[in-house]
Amino acid sequence: MARFGDTDEREMISMIRDCIRAAPSCATDDDAAVLPVGRDDLVVCTDSVTFERHRPEGMSFEHFGWMAAAVNMSDLAAMGATPIGLLSALALPGDLDTKDVCQIMTGIDECAEFCNCHVLGGDTKVGCGLVNVTAFGVMEGRNPMTRKGARVGDVIAVTGELGAAAAGFLALANGFDMPDAVSALCAPIPRVEEGIALSSSGLISSCIDLSDGLATALNTICSMNDCGAIIEWDLLPQSQSVIDVCDRLGIPDRELTIGWGGEYELMFTFDRNDAERLYELGVDFSMIGLITEGDVVLHRDEKYEAIGNGCY
Repeated sequence: MARFGDTDEREMISMIRDCIRAAPSCATDDDAAVLPVGRDDLVVCTDSVTFERHRPEGMSFEHFGWMAAAVNMSDLAAMGATPIGLLSALALPGDLDTKDVCQIMTGIDECAEFCNCHVLGGDTKVGCGLVNVTAFGVMEGRNPMTRKGARVGDVIAVTGELGAAAAGFLALANGFDMPDAVSALCAPIPRVEEGIALSSSGLISSCIDLSDGLATALNTICSMNDCGAIIEWDLLPQSQSVIDVCDRLGIPDRELTIGWGGEYELMFTFDRNDAERLYELGVDFSMIGLITEGDVVLHRDEKYEAIGNGCY
């Protein structure tokens, strides 16, 4: 019998699906579940962060709390939902100072305020250093954006810049003075407004956030839609901080740009004929490639390289 710690997350999720009953009128292929409630759709998601895995040295407890909320708000954003509130459950070491506990909750509340909602309740107990947040949103009549729906010929696009969170992690680890990159890692901005605008357009064929990195997001979308992708390196909106960190450490920039997670931009697909209509939404995005019938590949320096899942 395989051990949990040795099992790939996606493989484990597949095994869990085989153990539970399928919920009626609720797909489980996305990071958030959509539940018809009255005249609207309720969108619910939950995620956990831990001291061991998600709090690098130098990250404040306030930033840790922000991140715990942001990972969930980003899942709502990927569906195009409007956040309406969240619950937080804390399982923290008994010797942790109470002011640090309050700082975690302050960070959670600050992210909730940024997303125009509130902390509605939760739970606290002594534990290993884990914060779980459950977030709720509504579609307000919009159709949710899902991972299923990308078509061959669709354009692939991303919001914002890529790689800043990875650069921030290495900046903290190496003592580099790079506050913007560190902020991208410790206080990521959920693209809630962008998600609402994109879902309102009705033009998006699929959408996913980049919490696990661009490479993993691409493979997830392509696997679900039985397709491939070509990504153009020269079109990627690479953060300047990636270039700075890689120059200082003498390391390649590919993995930081597409292979790391910890950032919360949106990746989405749409019909190329709708590009102008999407630009009119005022959403800042870059077109980076196309959905194809082949493999998932990166076109760089006149060569094609396979893109596997990232390392985050």
